Amino acid sequence: MKKLFSLLSIIGIIALSNCTSVQENHDPILGIWAKTESSSIENKSTSTVREEWIFNDVYLGRYQRYSNSKLIFYTDFKWSEDNGAYSIIYGDPQVTDITVSLKKAQEPEVLTLDNGSVFATRE
Repeated sequence: MKKLFSLLSIIGIIALSNCTSVQENHDPILGIWAKTESSSIENKSTSTVREEWIFNDVYLGRYQRYSNSKLIFYTDFKWSEDNGAYSIIYGDPQVTDITVSLKKAQEPEVLTLDNGSVFATRE
């Protein structure tokens, strides 16, 4: 009897855990966004800094900064959307939280700051 009750309990737990579903997020910001800046010192050496924001569907993401293709900094962030404005809240105090807007009419799609300047472009 004990074995039968244990078996039914296990089957019940498995059945209940399979009934839960995760709501799918189809927000247009999902994916990889990047910004690249190059600078040269007296025309001798060129330094390239690339920043990437990877937005996933559970309102989390990863920010990464590269210098000459070498990863120099990364942190996680949370993001949310409110009337077309996307708030990015970083997990590291070295990076300032920011709010951006998505401009889908442009090709490629861009994230812009409040003043209209380009923050990042879609990869």
